[in-house]
Amino acid sequence: MSKTVITSDKAPAAIGTYSQAIKAGNTVYMSGQIPLDPMSMELVEGFEAQTVQVFENLKAVAEAAGGSFKDIVKLNIFLTDLSHFAKVNEIMGRYFEQPYPARAAIGVAALPRGSLVEMDAILVLE
Repeated sequence: MSKTVITSDKAPAAIGTYSQAIKAGNTVYMSGQIPLDPMSMELVEGFEAQTVQVFENLKAVAEAAGGSFKDIVKLNIFLTDLSHFAKVNEIMGRYFEQPYPARAAIGVAALPRGSLVEMDAILVLE
């Protein structure tokens, strides 16, 4: 099976040895996104702003793959403070409609660049 690299200039450029996303067949595996502003490559400030930026970064990569949030079947959310879980749910409701994707919310000790939140996703395209 061939792999296709997916990139978007509307999301932060990869800052390591990875691609923004890889398409294999009709499945797209999106790398983790942290709340970097794609223009400045600087972390946005505040938990809500960081969560919104992560969703916007994921949206840009999904669109570059020819998909949308409706195509996400699995979403992983990594939080340095699980007390933010209710806020994540609230913000996620702005981006997703039922049927919602399968999801995991995982508490972690630290994230790249001091981010408070990171997310990755799997899309299946029709």
